[in-house]
Amino acid sequence: MLEELNQDLGFEVSIQKQIKPGSGIGSSAASAAGAVVAANHLVGNIFSREDLVRFAMFGEKVASGVKHADNVSPCIYGGITLIRSIFPLDIVPIPVPQLQVTLVHPQIEVRTSDAREILRKEVLLKDAIRQWGNIAGLVTGFMKKDYALIGRSLEDVIIEPVRSMLIPGFDEIKQKCKEVGALGGGISGSGPSIFMLSTNEETARAIESVMKEVYNRIGLPHHLYVTTVSQNGVKLVTLE
Repeated sequence: MLEELNQDLGFEVSIQKQIKPGSGIGSSAASAAGAVVAANHLVGNIFSREDLVRFAMFGEKVASGVKHADNVSPCIYGGITLIRSIFPLDIVPIPVPQLQVTLVHPQIEVRTSDAREILRKEVLLKDAIRQWGNIAGLVTGFMKKDYALIGRSLEDVIIEPVRSMLIPGFDEIKQKCKEVGALGGGISGSGPSIFMLSTNEETARAIESVMKEVYNRIGLPHHLYVTTVSQNGVKLVTLE
């Protein structure tokens, strides 16, 4: 951003991070997105949201070794975004249906760079076809507010079978959450956090109870969150 500004100025950044690194819930993205949005505010909001995503992607490269927009884009745009392409950057905001999000963060660390290393380098064509169908179904489900389609499409046949081995209790949590009404869910980011989507708060709280029961039985410390999808993304807060 400073290079493109080409001005004699700089920024001092202070971060009070509430998201533990290696959590799978966007720790690095929160810092990168927050920094560029704040800096843009100070210079008169001269950069577009797409520009800010492009700048924030450099922060993601520092964290994981790869410039990706998966997390910084919804942080900056708000809601749900489809990253159709990175080079060139092509971001498509998607309408957000009313959804509850229940998330559990077991207190272990899964580094994004390490989680990438264990993935298969080649994917079978039949798995790729199935995955593409699920992605198309998920996007369509969001746009049509078709909750049954969202649920059917929340299936990852490429990444989840490998990375879930790093997350204690994953299969049990996913199965039991569906039994109490979850539409579906999966690994949040590179893990170890697990997310589940539902259509109402009552179900979201039932999912929370399932997650709590499993990890209490395992004896693994964890944090639980029940929330909704933010429509606005990064916001400026004036401190007194």
